[in-house]
Amino acid sequence: MLFTDSVYVGIDPASGRKAFTYAALDRDLNLVTLADGEMEDLTAFLGAQRSAVLAVSAPSKPNLGLVRRRLESQSLTPALHLRGADLRVAEYDLRERGISVTGTPGRAESCASWMQSGFALYAKLSRLGFETYPQEGAAYQMLETNPHACFCVLLDQVPLSKPTLEGRLQRQLVLHEHGVRVKDPMDFFEEITRFKLMKGNLPLDLVYAADMLDVIVAAYTAWLAAHRPEQIVHVGDPSEGQVVLPGHLKEKY
Repeated sequence: MLFTDSVYVGIDPASGRKAFTYAALDRDLNLVTLADGEMEDLTAFLGAQRSAVLAVSAPSKPNLGLVRRRLESQSLTPALHLRGADLRVAEYDLRERGISVTGTPGRAESCASWMQSGFALYAKLSRLGFETYPQEGAAYQMLETNPHACFCVLLDQVPLSKPTLEGRLQRQLVLHEHGVRVKDPMDFFEEITRFKLMKGNLPLDLVYAADMLDVIVAAYTAWLAAHRPEQIVHVGDPSEGQVVLPGHLKEKY
């Protein structure tokens, strides 16, 4: 589908159904695309856009050993093997704030398959002309984000468990409250009757799946980066890849 205006796209390579799940918002925060597909489907969609800002929910590269060097410099026994040092600065700093995120190993072959899919996606996007955000005036830009960290920031606390119904409702509600034009999750409760509850006939079509909420919050982060850059925060060292989040970080979550 071709959009005449910019689109703001969230992409997640960690979906269990297809290689990628992706969502696109327009300038007015309308949800214009929510789909999953293979690399060819995704790049065909992106290739049809006149301009786009992408937020990818995957690391852009392995770690460069910066955390290990930082911890060794702080240790009284630098030669000691340091556990938990095989990750990027962004991931270390988020964990220090109480936001649990997956660490990225220093060797690509040691990375999880979804991370390797992310590496391949970034390489493909670069060949398609996408530049690393921020690049003033560039029509095609990409950045890295982390959906769990995004929801922590938006909610000002660690969210409820992602796979649960209450966790999905919580995430959908905070997106709706921030102006993203998703289905109003409060409609879910209005549709529940005693009879439906007894029969287990819940209106689950009003609640997005967890992986869909992840790509929608990533797309919202891309939109903020384009329109309200003062409302985003960069975490990590640029040489390893920074994580962009939609708001300001607390010291602890």
